[in-house]
Amino acid sequence: MAAGVLERDNTWDDPQQRAPLVTGGHDFGSLTDTVCAVSEARKPPRAWYIAMGISIALLGTLGGAVTYLLFKGVGVWGVNNPTGWGFAIVNFVFWVGIGHAGTLISAILFLFRQRWRTGINRFAEAMTIFAVMCAGIFPGIHVGRVWVTYWMAPLPNQMATWPNFRSPLLWDVFAVSTYFTVSALFWYTGMLPDLATFRDRATSKIKRVAYGLAALGWNGSSRHWHRFERAYLILAALATPLVLSVHSVVSFDFAVAQLPGWHTTIFPPYFVAGAIFGGFAMVLTLAVPARQLFGLKDIITPRHLENINKIILAMGTVVGYAYVMEFFIAWYSGNATEFFAFKSRALGPYAWAYWIMVCCNVIAPQFHWFNRVRTNIWAMFAIAMAVNVGMWFERFVIVVTSLSSDFLPSSWDYYRPTLIDILTLAGSFGVFFMMFLLFCRYLPMVAMAEVKTVMPQLGKSHHHDFDYNPDEYDNNHSRS
Repeated sequence: MAAGVLERDNTWDDPQQRAPLVTGGHDFGSLTDTVCAVSEARKPPRAWYIAMGISIALLGTLGGAVTYLLFKGVGVWGVNNPTGWGFAIVNFVFWVGIGHAGTLISAILFLFRQRWRTGINRFAEAMTIFAVMCAGIFPGIHVGRVWVTYWMAPLPNQMATWPNFRSPLLWDVFAVSTYFTVSALFWYTGMLPDLATFRDRATSKIKRVAYGLAALGWNGSSRHWHRFERAYLILAALATPLVLSVHSVVSFDFAVAQLPGWHTTIFPPYFVAGAIFGGFAMVLTLAVPARQLFGLKDIITPRHLENINKIILAMGTVVGYAYVMEFFIAWYSGNATEFFAFKSRALGPYAWAYWIMVCCNVIAPQFHWFNRVRTNIWAMFAIAMAVNVGMWFERFVIVVTSLSSDFLPSSWDYYRPTLIDILTLAGSFGVFFMMFLLFCRYLPMVAMAEVKTVMPQLGKSHHHDFDYNPDEYDNNHSRS
């Protein structure tokens, strides 16, 4: 077999069967041992230390860049007149989009009873939390005077200032904070059974106390499972509309403006599709090294990776359609200013960024039509990385090209990011990967309780996948 091609189960050749979601002949005990081994090991793999060292170095870079910004002001960035938004808003929209795949995998696929989500949902949820944390950095620092950001809160003050609740920038505050809160509760609630497993297997008093406090007294009783499954279902129902609403609200930052290239009704669905697209690419970017580094190949299987690739292909096609529709509507509207804005994107001074975006987001995912590419570990990882790059450039193109060429040609200027811009972007990746590495080291990165519901030895009659029958519960379990 060629290097890098994923080994496939024989059932993949049988159209009447699907590939198993857990391979390697695991039973419940060996599955628990495999997942817990990551946190129970005295020393993680050497690659973990290397990745953590790079992440901490990038975090220090972020701290230095932000400190320099606070002392010198936003003039150290490449922003100018008329390009008042630069890397800060580009990075904010990018990181919010990355966080969407976690909620999609966890909530929507759970509600639709897609069993393949169980192997990847936990670290996808964690990715959501850490991505939103990274996104939250940039609105705070882009205002310049960070020490007076409390002015944006609706607090009575001597200046009689009050937030403008009609501004989509303020809508972002409510949308993103609500999204973060619900996603964090959903993530933490789903971990309770696994945290109890970590508590029961702990070999030191510190770990036992820490995991015991986090597990909230979980004992695996029927009553606990009943309450848990109900709470999990409610949180999934709450989180599902957030996938559509949060990035729609973020798109309103642009769509409600009168600026050519922004003032378009396609932005809400276009931004949501792009967020799912980029989020799944980041899930794959994390899943491929994680399954190799922590010995999770039997749990994160070829079926999981291929399903992710299919979603990337579908969303890449949707995003490509949106790109075409933007040009069509700009032409069909008969608005010369709007058409000029889009023509300038493809042929103007930022054409290099536009065509990087098109190549990475539209052309690269189309290779997933080929089975050989879709099942090759190196090919899928390369395409996922290309999509990550392309989605960042998509936000760059949207923000910068429209602002740099506004209504008054005498005010046009070319936006050039500075070293501080670039270091701040790199530093945000340091925050993201440091948090993810710590999560992998100290928390259950695979949802053991959920994976056990889809293991082959259970049989179809025993697969509950968090299904709950209240009548059966009332008949078999007394209530105190």
